[in-house]
Amino acid sequence: MSHIKSSYLGELRTEDIHIKSSNRIITDAPTDNHGKGEAFSPTDLVCAALSSCMMTIMGIRARKHNIELEGLQANVTKYMSSNPRQISKISVQFSLESTNATPDQIQMLKDAALSCPVALSVNPSIEQDVSFGF
Repeated sequence: MSHIKSSYLGELRTEDIHIKSSNRIITDAPTDNHGKGEAFSPTDLVCAALSSCMMTIMGIRARKHNIELEGLQANVTKYMSSNPRQISKISVQFSLESTNATPDQIQMLKDAALSCPVALSVNPSIEQDVSFGF
């Protein structure tokens, strides 16, 4: 059974529907690639998936060890190459003002993030530049 229904809406725009929840995502081609840039581009979603997956896996570990992660944020930057046009680098900068995690637990969280399913699935030619501000 499929998990996502994707539709091309025209004008370089797509809609993806998560079957179980009916949540919707609209994508639009970026302005530097013939689009309007009015929504996430598909490559933006790859970058968002990386940071979201990392935070989710850290959250699972944090819950298991009673570590406070509320307020964890990430600034994500996508770098594109032109020939071929592809993501060349994803920079993820995590920040967290305070946590009750010990230094060993912080290392555990970092290791968890770097081994999340999306990080392991992204093409190895894409540099993942990840920093942790906590």
